[in-house]
Amino acid sequence: MMNRVNNCASRSALKTKSLSPQLNTVFSDSRSAPVRQNTRQPFTAKVQGRIVGGNALQTNGSTTLMQGAARNRKQQMVFSRSYTAPVNDMRFLLRDVWDFPSHYKKLPLSNGENVDSDFIDMVLDENAKFAENVLYPLNEGADSVGCKRIDDHTITTPPGFKEAYQQFNEGQWFGMTLPEQYGGQGLPSSLYTLLGEMNAAANWTWSMFPGLTQGAVNTLLSHGTEELKDLYLPPLVSGQWTGTMCLTEPQCGSDLGQVATKAEPNGDGTYKITGTKIFISCGDHDMVDNVLHCVLARLPGAPEGTRGISLFLVPKSKVNPDGSLVEGYNNVAVSRIEEKMGCHGSPTCEIQFEGAEGYLIGQENKGMNHMFTFINTSRLGTAIMGVALAELSWQNSLAYAKDRISMRALSGAKAPNRAADPIICHPSVRKMLLTCKAVTEGGRSMIYECAKLQDEMNEAKLAGDMGKVKAIDDRMGFLTPILKGFLTEIGTECTSIGIQVYGGHGYIQSNKQESIMRDIRIATVWEGTTQIQALDLLGRKIMLQKLKPINDHCKEIYAYCWKAALGGSGRSRWHAIQLYRKTLEWQFLTYRIAVGAAKDKEVIGMASVEYLLYSGYVSLAYHWLKMEVAAEAALKDKTKENALDEGFYQAKIETAHFYFENLLPRTAWLKQSMLAPADSVMAMPEASFSFDHSRG
Repeated sequence: MMNRVNNCASRSALKTKSLSPQLNTVFSDSRSAPVRQNTRQPFTAKVQGRIVGGNALQTNGSTTLMQGAARNRKQQMVFSRSYTAPVNDMRFLLRDVWDFPSHYKKLPLSNGENVDSDFIDMVLDENAKFAENVLYPLNEGADSVGCKRIDDHTITTPPGFKEAYQQFNEGQWFGMTLPEQYGGQGLPSSLYTLLGEMNAAANWTWSMFPGLTQGAVNTLLSHGTEELKDLYLPPLVSGQWTGTMCLTEPQCGSDLGQVATKAEPNGDGTYKITGTKIFISCGDHDMVDNVLHCVLARLPGAPEGTRGISLFLVPKSKVNPDGSLVEGYNNVAVSRIEEKMGCHGSPTCEIQFEGAEGYLIGQENKGMNHMFTFINTSRLGTAIMGVALAELSWQNSLAYAKDRISMRALSGAKAPNRAADPIICHPSVRKMLLTCKAVTEGGRSMIYECAKLQDEMNEAKLAGDMGKVKAIDDRMGFLTPILKGFLTEIGTECTSIGIQVYGGHGYIQSNKQESIMRDIRIATVWEGTTQIQALDLLGRKIMLQKLKPINDHCKEIYAYCWKAALGGSGRSRWHAIQLYRKTLEWQFLTYRIAVGAAKDKEVIGMASVEYLLYSGYVSLAYHWLKMEVAAEAALKDKTKENALDEGFYQAKIETAHFYFENLLPRTAWLKQSMLAPADSVMAMPEASFSFDHSRG
């Protein structure tokens, strides 16, 4: 089996011979230097006649088109830098906090026994090269050039996207964790999560194309017939084709019970799909020759509402039984692409299905149930977006804060040989920077927890243990709205903080901070707004299940707090006690809301958003306690292999202290708001909201 993995590695980007020896040199924080000299060997590729490598995009080896943060500072009026994949932080989480090497050994059916620390390092280091040296240099062009609609069937992507996608597929990155029978390598799915964050931070809109395809693959694997799987999965797994999900229509967004797209049986097992879908991300493009749409539609005589929705696979071009494409198009046309605030590198399409041929996925009238496989994949992807773009913003703002000088520190000059002190010396700036550090590093741990659970669920599914599958799926169902809702909200806050650290320079396009803010702003809306995530968490996941998910989750936190309190040092012991008390309060608030909702259903809606955010802050505290305990243990173990710099571990301990003292207290006002009387919001008549406008 190890030979099989090694063979996969040798024919893909997962090979060690190109690794730089400097990677073995530990540094405390790769984000600390204003201008980073990339220690990894360049990941080079031809992009439209140019060579991508390092921080430069060059033509004929001479004319420099883009050099990012490596510009000569004497000529530079732009405060920007390149992206650095946070591999040290990732290794810390994978080894010290979550012990992924031992976790993989428990996944024999997912080939996990062959994934050791060295293999994980290969994945991290090789994909870091791709993210830093190939994807990130294309990000600026993605924002400034964007996508163009040429005609109903032709959408061009930004310069370099197509070539980068080809290079990604040649390395077999996308299929690394997908089933071998369809051309994948069958490794644990969490490995792709590591790639996902790096690629999302380096170039979010490019990462959307394989990200959505992942959702389509998962949906077909879970609900498709064997015939559909055999015909459509191999080209999806190889990256030859991509996938989308088509839910939204002009008259309905999140309320999919209003879906009006029709599906009429053709009498031969196929269906005629007719209707308009809007806001379809990556709905068509020039990176592949076929796009497969997962479309919600109604069969004749179907029940009203969501109970009457079915799911169909509708290809842009029809496919012959041998896998070749039928000449022409399948009555699927892109009538427009949206002009958006951000995410210019991905086309958001309005698609007209005009009697297009489609194929039923799963059972009739069970489309919403089946589509949630896709939706949940996308929700976790959007949570990764929150962490990834917060990371990118944080890297930029940290470098700027160390370089930019302004005024003297209140406690005395910190840089007496300069005209003023770096702004990182000022407490208000340090608070902003530490907030972003706490969010990105803690949020990453939250995502890794779910990635580990996903591995365990996949293994149980392969073993036929459906009881365990359901138990893990229920737990994932509880955690997903917290991750999606909380990490996108607080990630958006961090990108705003990034602009604030820059001051006026953050508002200028050439510094690239404002583009991160424009890109991430959709994250709290995509795949169900924060408000919908909050109702899902408090209403469906907790109240309808008679509080079992929150009780089970709190029980796990209590157990860990006891362990940390008994075995930790002074500060971590106190943090364990703090978390224990806050978890008790979280559980008590849930019961109190349940009592109120029994009398007034509006109480759920009143409390839900604040409850979700409260849940997020307590969950983040749990993860920071785990990281603090792991860092303390690493400092004590002088014989530890592959240890990071002592300063790295000490910084984890200090950040945990910052979190418990500065961010966890935010729960106090959230508690007050979620318990506010319903009439403080609901009593005012609609006509009284304004006496100047909107009077209808």
